[in-house]
Amino acid sequence: MSLTRSVKIFWVLGRYRLDTLINSAALPWYARLLLAVLPTRWLFKVTENEGRRVRLALEHLGPVFIKFGQILSTRRDLLPDEMAEELAFLQDRVAPFASETARQIIESQLAKPIAELFAEFDMTPLASASIAQVHAARLHTGEEVVVKVIRPGIEKTIAKDIALMKLMARLLNKFPDGRRVRPVEVVEDYEKTIFDELDLLREGANAATLRRNTIAEGKLYVPVVYWEFTRKSVLVLERIYGTPVSDLDALNAAGIDFKVLGERGVEIFFSQVFKDSFFHADMHPGNVFVDVSNPASPTYIGIDCGIVGSLSPEDQSYLAQNLLAFFNRDYYRVAELHVESGWVPPETRINEFEAAIRSVCEPIFEKPISEISFGMLLIRLFQTARRFDMTVQPQLVLLQKTLLNIEGLGRQLYPELDLWKTAKPFLENWVKVQVGPKRFLDSLKAHGPTWLAKAPQMPDLVHDALTQMRAGSVADKSIQLELRRLNEQHALSAKRQRRRGLALVLAVVALASPLAAASLETGQWLVLAVAAVVFLWP
Repeated sequence: MSLTRSVKIFWVLGRYRLDTLINSAALPWYARLLLAVLPTRWLFKVTENEGRRVRLALEHLGPVFIKFGQILSTRRDLLPDEMAEELAFLQDRVAPFASETARQIIESQLAKPIAELFAEFDMTPLASASIAQVHAARLHTGEEVVVKVIRPGIEKTIAKDIALMKLMARLLNKFPDGRRVRPVEVVEDYEKTIFDELDLLREGANAATLRRNTIAEGKLYVPVVYWEFTRKSVLVLERIYGTPVSDLDALNAAGIDFKVLGERGVEIFFSQVFKDSFFHADMHPGNVFVDVSNPASPTYIGIDCGIVGSLSPEDQSYLAQNLLAFFNRDYYRVAELHVESGWVPPETRINEFEAAIRSVCEPIFEKPISEISFGMLLIRLFQTARRFDMTVQPQLVLLQKTLLNIEGLGRQLYPELDLWKTAKPFLENWVKVQVGPKRFLDSLKAHGPTWLAKAPQMPDLVHDALTQMRAGSVADKSIQLELRRLNEQHALSAKRQRRRGLALVLAVVALASPLAAASLETGQWLVLAVAAVVFLWP
């Protein structure tokens, strides 16, 4: 861990007065004293709101922290809305590294001179970011491609900054206000995400899977991966030409049907989540283009598949039922589903949880249903569930982030977009399929050969199970006898203790009260003596 880097980070935190985010009243006296004497308190005055100061500090600290801020902006279940919106303005823009270095990395990874690999290679980068930069090229077979190259030394830089982030997270976790945003959990989640992005073989596999899942529908196009030129630090993809989805003027000039385009974005999202259980989780406008060659039936083009999400069949089912219950205002069912899914502890009081969900979500339904934000609905739900100790579900965090992106994109393209009208038939049909005869037949078709292969083993398995049950029954009887013996010993020991205790009390009373003793008649003394003998007897 670099001392210089540590000092710089803590100086930047002071420079932007992030100490004001902590409620000092909750700190021990020595921490309050330390904050009071910090020079940054009188060197720098607070002139911006909290969200802007956090954003400026992250920008000052460089690309690793900028990327962290971008991911943090999606955790609206943890952050105030104003801060999350401010962090969403963070841009991952970094000066390109030397093209000669990029060439050396490519040649090292692919073990061939660049002239043998590509007929043409543009030494000027098309784009550059904190993790990698991209060059245009042409294969010897004529295909136009883009070559993505991981930035040299970035893994060590990330590891050092992550170590410092973990230190700060542990410190922040000591304060009540800090624990509220779960800093350790957020940093650990970021660590996994950013190190996954460093593996371009993983990104290539993600792209290939998304392409295979979506190519038949014709609504989303994902570029081809050229595996023979792809390694851990180099990824070669088909070069695509499309109109940026954020360029509304160009899309309008091309005569695009914005209603179709907006609705298709929603259909793609729900299809990836519920049909494929594998969704592109970084669908911000910079990663989305539009093929305008058929304006009446436009196609999305998705790039940068470094971050993807997937849901288990159980999570898919609970999510679909949750959304349907929400829009039917069945808050009790929503609360039940959270407990059944294991998202909140089993001892959660459903009536209390229902009341909390109702108080947060009912005002949302005062709007026309076409104006209700699916993404904000999920955020409000997760924020409420946090108060009931909801376990962090990384896949649901990615889903929430993606839904917000898709929803924002869809309404930017077509402001009248009714997300619920598009999604409800899909969800209802999906739930019906999951519990219908087709689901049973599909399961039988998928698992039938395995069950048939195991059928000859069934008699032996049944015999073994019965033998184990019989042995367990004998063992249980033996254990029960031993427990009974121990209980009897414990009861006898307790009885002796009670007797000795009472005898001791009687003795103390007799010795401590001469006047009382003198007044006792012979018969009363005899009773005391007999009582002592009885209680002391084993």
